Amino acid sequence: MYASLYVVIEIPSRINLAWRDFTSPEYESLGFDLTVERLVSIGYPQELLGFVYDPTFPTRGLVFDTMYGNLLKVDAYGNILVCVHGFNFLPDTRELYPNKFIQRDDTERFYILNTLFNLPGMHLITVLHITFKKCKVHCEKGFKDGDLFMSFKSMFQDVRDAVDWVHFKGTLKEKTVENLEKYVVKDGKLPLLLSRMNEVAKVFLATNSDYKYTDKIMTYLFDFPYGPKHGTAHRPWQSYFDLILVDARKPLFFGEGTVLRQVDTTTGRLKIGTYTGPLQHGIVYSGGSSDIVCDLLGAKGKDILYIGDHIFGDILKSKKRQGWRTFLVIPELAQELHVWTDKSSLFEELQGLDIFLAELYKHLDSSSNERPDISAIQRRMKKVTHDMDMCYGMMGSLFRSGSRQTLFASQVMRYADLYAASFINLLYYPFSYLFRAAHVLVRIHTY
Repeated sequence: MYASLYVVIEIPSRINLAWRDFTSPEYESLGFDLTVERLVSIGYPQELLGFVYDPTFPTRGLVFDTMYGNLLKVDAYGNILVCVHGFNFLPDTRELYPNKFIQRDDTERFYILNTLFNLPGMHLITVLHITFKKCKVHCEKGFKDGDLFMSFKSMFQDVRDAVDWVHFKGTLKEKTVENLEKYVVKDGKLPLLLSRMNEVAKVFLATNSDYKYTDKIMTYLFDFPYGPKHGTAHRPWQSYFDLILVDARKPLFFGEGTVLRQVDTTTGRLKIGTYTGPLQHGIVYSGGSSDIVCDLLGAKGKDILYIGDHIFGDILKSKKRQGWRTFLVIPELAQELHVWTDKSSLFEELQGLDIFLAELYKHLDSSSNERPDISAIQRRMKKVTHDMDMCYGMMGSLFRSGSRQTLFASQVMRYADLYAASFINLLYYPFSYLFRAAHVLVRIHTY
């Protein structure tokens, strides 16, 4: 369990859960296959159906340049750390990016891929590069075939539309429910953690999914022959929550929201009219807003710990608009820590090179004309950084490139009060625990 920089928080009296327990890479692979089928159905090449999803390639936090079709890993300020076109690294990017820098606020051109749902789409974009290169003329801003031109921006929009179609109109949910054991991870500690939370706080669930789908997923997650502990009676999943809210439509939920309605749990349909009554245990609500939830729970922003895995739709919006305390679930963190431990020699070598570089300048100041030759050290640093990145996968660590922090890492530090690979980690802390980040000096950034 990690606390962000200079943040002190204590477990509050209201806890929200907005997590997705779909497995990777099986669920991502399913999303990839269905998205490919959708693209083929609207005219893309049949040979796309022969590609298999590679879970080692994509990583969250990348930026897609819709002008040149590149995937970029950048730091918090927009400085380019890694540039990939298709599956090929571009060692020299100055021709396309003279300052090795992008304007992140140019959202028409640069699209940040921060969510777990973005991963299949990222891989599909690279697959399209390979496919079109074989049969079309590659241009700086797209592909040309006779009188037809496909820009990278148009291709990217088609992929986004296909991904949205798969999630909202396609068979993704249907296929997930048909094979829950393959796509959904069960954790026997979940009932125990929620029952303990119930003893000290109100717990509510907020999801964008409809009730029928939510019920099937949650029923499976709580499908154990026992209750919170072995030897106790089994409890329905609804009994672990003081408030259940479906069809939340986050991030709209954190702004004006929608009308709050009541769900008929027998049919899954919404009851007519707006719900105006008090909070009632056992009732399932649809829509609403974060303000309505606060009113129902009798809570203020700082009273709520919001747990989610979507850094924009969950964490950023709940923090900026409501001031809720936030817990970001980062499943990749387990692999990050494994590599950090297993490849510690590379991290130590990079640290040693930093120290050696500092020693070369130790006795020099602004009056010195001496210019130490650091070219060999720079080359070695670049090589070690690349070797470190490859330990995580082609696009490297989610949090760093060498000793430099990524955009994703900076967003975690800024908006997540707590972060961990799983919120189940809370089971191992008393609810009175005070989480506090270690004090560090401000890092000096060099480019």
